[in-house]
Amino acid sequence: MNDADVSKQIQQMVRFIHQEAEEKANEISVAAEEEFNIEKLQLFEAEKKKIRQEYERKEKQVEIRKKIEYSMQLNASRIKVLQAQDDFVNSMKEAAAKELLLVSNNHQSYEKLLKDLIVQSLLRLKEPAVLLRCRKDDLHLVESVLNPAKEEYAKKANAHAPDIVIDNNIFLPPPPAHADAHGPYCSGGVVLASIHGKIVCENTLDARLDVVFRKKLPEIRRLLFAQVVA
Repeated sequence: MNDADVSKQIQQMVRFIHQEAEEKANEISVAAEEEFNIEKLQLFEAEKKKIRQEYERKEKQVEIRKKIEYSMQLNASRIKVLQAQDDFVNSMKEAAAKELLLVSNNHQSYEKLLKDLIVQSLLRLKEPAVLLRCRKDDLHLVESVLNPAKEEYAKKANAHAPDIVIDNNIFLPPPPAHADAHGPYCSGGVVLASIHGKIVCENTLDARLDVVFRKKLPEIRRLLFAQVVA
C-alpha cells in the first residue's frame, strides 16, 4: 500500500470519526432538548397545580367568609325579630297593667274581688291564723269583707274560721300617682302569710298578672307570631 492509499484510508477514517461525532452530538443535543422540554413541562404543570391549589384555597376562604357573614347577618336579623317580639309582648303586658289600675275604681266589684282573693288565699294557706297586708287605700274595704271571707272559707274548707290580723304598720305600695311614675306600686289585691311568715300567698292583681302572663306566654307568642316563625 503506497502513501496515497494510506492517506486516502486515513481521510476516510477521519470522515467516519467526524460523522460519528456529529451523529453523537446530534443525539446528545436532541436528548438534552427532550429532557429540557420534559423538565420545563413538569415545572409548568407543578406551577399550574400550585396556582390551582392556591386559587381553590382562596376560593374556599371566600366561601367560608361568605357563610360566616351570612350566618352573622341571619343571627342579627333573628335577634332583631326576637327583640321586636319581646318589645311587643311587653307592651301588651304594660297595657294590661294599666287596665288593672282601673279595677279598684269600681268599689262594688272591687270589694267582691277582694273578698274572693282573701278566700282563695286562705284556702291555699290553710292556717288557723294569718297576717294580711293590703294597700292603705283598701283598708276600709278589706275590713268590710273580712268576716264574710272567713265564713266562706270555713264553709268551703269545712274548718274553723281563721284568725286574720290586718297589718296596720306595713301596707302594700299605693297605685302610681301618674302613668309615667317610677318605683314600686300595687294595683290592688292582698298578701296573706302565716303568722310566722314562713308561708306567703301573694294575691295582688300585679302578681296574678305576672302568673297568668308567664303561663299564657307560649300561647300568646304562638297566636301573635306563628306566621313569622313559619
